[in-house]
Amino acid sequence: MKHHPITARRILAVAAAAVAGLAISTAAYAATSSGTASTAAASIPTCTASDLGVWVAIDQGNGAAGTIYYPLEFTNLSGHTCSLYGFPGVSATDRQGRQLGSPANWIRTTAPHTVILAPGATAHTVLAYHDAAVSTEPGCDPVYSAVQLRIYPPDQYSATYAAFAFEVCSHTGPIYMSVFRPITPGVGTVNG
Repeated sequence: MKHHPITARRILAVAAAAVAGLAISTAAYAATSSGTASTAAASIPTCTASDLGVWVAIDQGNGAAGTIYYPLEFTNLSGHTCSLYGFPGVSATDRQGRQLGSPANWIRTTAPHTVILAPGATAHTVLAYHDAAVSTEPGCDPVYSAVQLRIYPPDQYSATYAAFAFEVCSHTGPIYMSVFRPITPGVGTVNG
């Protein structure tokens, strides 16, 4: 079978274009596939206070030597995926929303990683409550009762609240709470 010269050239041109298109798309995929995870994470918005439901898992508390460790849980209640990176800001408040004592400090023994929260997913950190500091530190007197925690998601300026009744220092100075690690994926338990 003999092909017309114009038809043969068209077939070659179409084949060359297809090969060139495949090469370009393969090169584009190779260039982006190594950065796909970081690009995808960068395009996910940061979780805000209004995206999250936050609570203290009181039944998972575990104490030792004057300190009780509680998982502090963050659940994405929004309809979109969002991300958390780092440590939350935590302070105790009274019924009128006034801060009681110093905010929690951060224990930076573990490096933070970006945590991606799909709608309904939960991440956590560990909140250490130093009950011994409240009862023995000079400058805590008088001791007040807090009714909730004010919690700022990492890098946010708006807070959400979690019910938590406990004794606290009335004055700033003594540190009676610590955020023991950056936010990590999954629900926190008594074992961390």
